[in-house]
Amino acid sequence: MEYRSLGRTGVKVSPLCLGAMMFGPWGNEDEADSIRIIHAALDAGINFVDTADVYSAGVSEEITGKALKGRRDDVVLATKFFMPMDADDPNQRGGSRRWIIREVENSLRRLDTDYIDLYQVHRPDPAVDIEETLGALSDLVHQGKIRYLGSSSFSGSQIVEAQWASQSRGLERFVTEQPPYSILVRGVEEDVLPTVQRHGMGTLTYSPLSGGWLSGKWRKDAAAAPTSNARPKARFDMNSPANRRKLDIVEDLAVLAEQNDLTLIEMAIAFVINHPGVTAAIVGPRTMEQLESYLPAASLTLRTEVLDRIDAIVAPGVTVNPDDNSYGMHELTPANRRR
Repeated sequence: MEYRSLGRTGVKVSPLCLGAMMFGPWGNEDEADSIRIIHAALDAGINFVDTADVYSAGVSEEITGKALKGRRDDVVLATKFFMPMDADDPNQRGGSRRWIIREVENSLRRLDTDYIDLYQVHRPDPAVDIEETLGALSDLVHQGKIRYLGSSSFSGSQIVEAQWASQSRGLERFVTEQPPYSILVRGVEEDVLPTVQRHGMGTLTYSPLSGGWLSGKWRKDAAAAPTSNARPKARFDMNSPANRRKLDIVEDLAVLAEQNDLTLIEMAIAFVINHPGVTAAIVGPRTMEQLESYLPAASLTLRTEVLDRIDAIVAPGVTVNPDDNSYGMHELTPANRRR
C-alpha cells in the first residue's frame, strides 16, 4: 500500500483509514469478530484508525484498544470528542476546557494507551470560543497526551478562523479536517477541500459510500434500510424527492462501474481518494466481507474518462440531498435564517 503525508506533520498514513464506528452495539456486537476485522485491516497495510468517544458510548474505543495490543506503535490512532456522553449532564459534551481535560483521560483509558496521535473536535461548537478549545488541546500536546489536533465537519470559514486563532494566540493548530465526501456529497469541493489544501492540512473524509447508498445494495428494485441506528433516518426517507433522485444516480453509477470492470464500491472509494485534497478515506466495515470489498480501492486510479462521466452524473460541488451536508453550522436551515 502506498502511504501518504498527513498534511505537513511528516506522518505517513494509508489512503484508507479504518473507521471504528461499527464496532460495538451500533453495528457489530461481536467483540472478537470486530477485533479480527481490525487485525485484518492492519495486516492489509492500513495503519490509520479513527474512532470517537460517542461511538457505542465508548465501546468502540474499548474494542479498538484491545485490538491494538502489541501493535499500538505501528498505528496512527485518531479519536474524537464533542458529542454528548451523558444526556442528563450538559457539561459532558462540547468544546470546553473542562470537558476536554476530563474526556481525554476517559478516551486514553478506554483505548488503553498513553497517547492519542490525532485528537479531533467532532463538530464545531458555536457556544465556545475556538481559543478555549485550542488552548486546552495545546496543553494536552505539551503534556504528551496527544500528538496532533484535528477538526471535523468544519466549514471553510471555521477552518480559517481556527488557523488564525492558533497563529495569533501562539496555540497548536488543527493539522487535519474530517469532512463528509462522496460522489453523492460533493459540497466540500467548493470551499472546504480548497481551504484545507491552502493551509497544508491533511484530510480524512468520512462516508465515502454515503452511508451505504454507494454500496450497491441501494437500488430501485431493492432500497435497503440503514444498517445502524446511528444514521439519520431523513437521509434514507424514500418520500424525499432528493433521495429518489439518488436512486436514479446510483443506477447510472452502477452501469459506469460495470463498464469499467469495477464494483460500485471500488469506484466510489477510489473517486474520493483520487482527489488531490484528500489524504485518506475513512471506511467503516461492519463485517469482514465489507472490509475485503473496500481494500482494492486503495490501489486504484480512475481514468480521466471515468471521472468526467461521474462529473456529468453529479456535478462538482453538488450535494444531491442537502440533508447529507453534515458540516458547518447549517446556516441555511429555517431556524438560522432571518425570515
